Amino acid sequence: MTAGSVRYEVKEGVGTVTLNRPAVLNALDADLALELAEAVEQAAADRDVWVVVVRGAGRAFSSGMDRTALSGGRIGDAFYRHWTQALNRLEDMDKLAVAVCHGYCIGGGLQLAVACDVRLATEDAVLGLGATEHGLIPDGSVLRLARIIGLGRAKELTLLNDHIRAEEARAMGLVNWVAGTVDLEARLRTILERAFQASRTATGHAKRLLHRSFHSDPRAMIEEVHRAQADCMASWEIREANRAWDEGRPARYYPPQT
Repeated sequence: MTAGSVRYEVKEGVGTVTLNRPAVLNALDADLALELAEAVEQAAADRDVWVVVVRGAGRAFSSGMDRTALSGGRIGDAFYRHWTQALNRLEDMDKLAVAVCHGYCIGGGLQLAVACDVRLATEDAVLGLGATEHGLIPDGSVLRLARIIGLGRAKELTLLNDHIRAEEARAMGLVNWVAGTVDLEARLRTILERAFQASRTATGHAKRLLHRSFHSDPRAMIEEVHRAQADCMASWEIREANRAWDEGRPARYYPPQT
């Protein structure tokens, strides 16, 4: 994708989606929302991509809504629809989505991060919301945040707009890992390597069923779980898993086998 407000790059099975408005700390506007939706859709459909990384250029992951664009009347229905499309696709894709949060991860930045499956933060990251301070709801996190950190903490962050440091975020389960700035890329590579050792077929089904479990009676999902397991058992990945076990080595699923 041509570099604009969002960059999309693929290298060795990793699709990287980078917010690219560093001069304004990757603040969100209509162009960025559209390009983000397009990049995420491309990553989801890209057969060469096993895992997706979402990050920000420059000094921050994202400082949230572009307040100048908002106050100038340049944020409307198209923004919200593209924004929702991007976040839903990250959540629904059959690939692991990893958010790499550094600097400010505020407002829409945090909303984007919680739409990913897991979150890696630098030790100097600052996380929080802020939408209600500006007369809005945090639409990208209001349906997700309580599932991750519980209703009480979600209300605290959403209604009081507290900003917290990375270690506090990790303690409440908002981020999965915290790394020093100098160690960030090495920690990310470790996470990506783990992703290459997980079956894509199984990952896709597991993600979908985990999300469904919040909306359905678990007993009502048993047949769906059995169908998903049958799909896993018929996949080439199970053959690789069995060979790896027999050979005493870790299974490796990327590059995919034919």
